[in-house]
Amino acid sequence: VQLQASGGGLVPPGRSLRLSCAASGFTLDKFSIAWFRQAPGKEREWVSCISGDSSPYYVESVKGRFTISRDNTKNTAYLRMNSLKPEDTAVYFCAAGSAYSVRLGLYTYRGQRTEVTVSS
Repeated sequence: VQLQASGGGLVPPGRSLRLSCAASGFTLDKFSIAWFRQAPGKEREWVSCISGDSSPYYVESVKGRFTISRDNTKNTAYLRMNSLKPEDTAVYFCAAGSAYSVRLGLYTYRGQRTEVTVSS
């Protein structure tokens, strides 16, 4: 059972990235999936989640810029990040659980991390 996050990188402000969260060993279609991030020197922050019926939720700071989605045929969830800002710089990771929540502890599976750096 594994969640693999990927897609991070170094981009200048205003550009886009798409993070992927691929599941293996279980199917994502019944799970809620969340993205969290932790910036250097800061506490971990919930960013977004998508429920089992694909309802999306976002932290206020990314609304209108980030889009969470899922492709159950590929057993993968995505976080499309547009108009990136330096304050989006963080290590991002995904998590999957039976219900959507802003609390990481309620998620059953946690993925590996991918680093996003937004800098000119």
